[in-house]
Amino acid sequence: MAGDTSRWQCAYCGHHATLRHHDISEGVLYMFDRTALGNVALTYRAIHCPNPECSKVALGVGLSNFNESAQGRKTLGQRLRSWNLMPDSKAKPQPQYIPPAIVEDYKEACLIVQHSPKAAATLARRCLQGMIRDFWGIKKARLVDEIAALEEHVRREDWEAIDAVRHFGNIGAHMEKDVDLIIPVEEKEVSLLIELVEQLFLDWYVDRHSRQQRAARIVALSKEKKALLKGGDAGPPSTSPDAVGSPAPTDA
Repeated sequence: MAGDTSRWQCAYCGHHATLRHHDISEGVLYMFDRTALGNVALTYRAIHCPNPECSKVALGVGLSNFNESAQGRKTLGQRLRSWNLMPDSKAKPQPQYIPPAIVEDYKEACLIVQHSPKAAATLARRCLQGMIRDFWGIKKARLVDEIAALEEHVRREDWEAIDAVRHFGNIGAHMEKDVDLIIPVEEKEVSLLIELVEQLFLDWYVDRHSRQQRAARIVALSKEKKALLKGGDAGPPSTSPDAVGSPAPTDA
């Protein structure tokens, strides 16, 4: 149950850290055998964020099968269910320059993905449409038309994945012609859609913000250098005894 602690990111503050032994508390409670689910055990994992400005605790629990040997040794088997208790979803903190309405849809999709994958897929679809309209300025009557217009602006693989989100979202957003036809949507499938939304946050909003900041620093540096050049138009520095530093060199 230890998992990979070398690339841990705090769900509260977004801090990346390599966790130390004393940052993690985890354990197993072997509860019942021969239940309708087989032998079942409760697992827990708590992580203390090492960032002193955060210092919050993340807590998750799981329900797993376990096996017991003839000697009484118990080992965990298949994971049956898992729950995030603190915080209550796997939503990652997003920067403030992403529109709040889009971030709220993303957070809600993360919150309900375990309980209602279809609804979570619909919210992922809403996130996608909101980003296309806000970031690219593409606004049409139907999402399918907006995605078609987006094709020339993004990489082919990204466009195909975005169009796939639309199809998944349609399952929850629109009733099938045959009302008795139920198309299943699994949690692991919707988790992939949510990961795509997170990646587009990085590729579109975060990358643009980084470019804008870098350009602003370069412009500010250019202005500073120009100001220094203008200050030098007054002539060479004084070589009088009162001048600070060594006198200016003369031509040989």
